[in-house]
Amino acid sequence: MIFITGDCHGDYRRFRTDIFIEQKEMTKDDFVIVCGDFGLWDESGEQKYWRKWLSGKSFTTLWVDGNHENYDLLKTYPVERWKGGKVQFITPDIIHLMRGQIFDIDGIRFFTFGGARSHDISGGILELDDPDFKRKKKELDHGFEPYRINHLSWWKEEMPEKSELEEGLRSLNQCGWKVDMIVSHCCASSVQKEICGDRCECDTLTEYFEMIMNRCEFKKWIFGHYHENRNVGKKFVVLYEQIVRIV
Repeated sequence: MIFITGDCHGDYRRFRTDIFIEQKEMTKDDFVIVCGDFGLWDESGEQKYWRKWLSGKSFTTLWVDGNHENYDLLKTYPVERWKGGKVQFITPDIIHLMRGQIFDIDGIRFFTFGGARSHDISGGILELDDPDFKRKKKELDHGFEPYRINHLSWWKEEMPEKSELEEGLRSLNQCGWKVDMIVSHCCASSVQKEICGDRCECDTLTEYFEMIMNRCEFKKWIFGHYHENRNVGKKFVVLYEQIVRIV
């Protein structure tokens, strides 16, 4: 069995047995995929508790990264191969599916590509070593203006590097641009416009996905990021807290 869901932001209570009752029939050979913003933030006691709690579940958790992950921490995990693609094992049963990879999971060919641009940062990115940091933060807090702090609540790696985009194209070339399912955090520019109109700007990643959407043969494209649960046309699904079975 394979299930898929949207952003968790470090809150995994949707996987409680009384809510996600299907897990009673699952084993570690069954999977739940999180479409970004999994919630890898720090090594605090709370985070370690929830990772241990999630590892104690009957299933194996897979996730692509979103725009709310600690990429400094993520870099400390070694890169390994698993089911055809590159991964990082956070624990033996919490597995990060890296960008631009092809995985064969239970006979289904997945293309995975995490990342997204943060939209809720109209106040900008603050630097901890800025001599005016405290003043700027106080002004933004007073004005209720959303902002991020570099290497604390925001990382430039939320958006892919050129090498990651190129690796994704190589992976698709190797499989003849034909997959069963695409899993990402954000989506193609035209699909994003259907979801949030002009509230979300296009960027290099949404345009990259637009190109893939027009060239690749796929059955479903499932993503998170937009905090909605609905179908967008016949082939696209945006998920938030809903958990959907795909196999």
